[in-house]
Amino acid sequence: MDVTVSLSTPQAVSWPLPIDDDQAPADPVSALHLGPLHTPGVLQAFAPACDEDSRKTLRRMAEIGFLPGESVRLVSRGWLRGGPIAVRVGQSTFALRAHEAALLQVRWAVKV
Repeated sequence: MDVTVSLSTPQAVSWPLPIDDDQAPADPVSALHLGPLHTPGVLQAFAPACDEDSRKTLRRMAEIGFLPGESVRLVSRGWLRGGPIAVRVGQSTFALRAHEAALLQVRWAVKV
């Protein structure tokens, strides 16, 4: 997965975000920020960390409860593309930057 992040301009953050929040991803496993709103999922794995900042971010997220096997739910997205998202992990809700959420792989429940 390629993610481009420029710290000087937030608009440079680019990745495809779903247009319709009710549309589940084609693959039931996707990065957290690409998941459908209000759909339960289970954290499967961490994406490969390619630099020291990503490794530190993953370590910090693991310390606060983002661990494989935990239940997750994407609660809301900021109005800016690539902006912050609200994520529920177990009974706690966290705000994550989209590039942080891109490091987490989630298996989403299939909508019936």
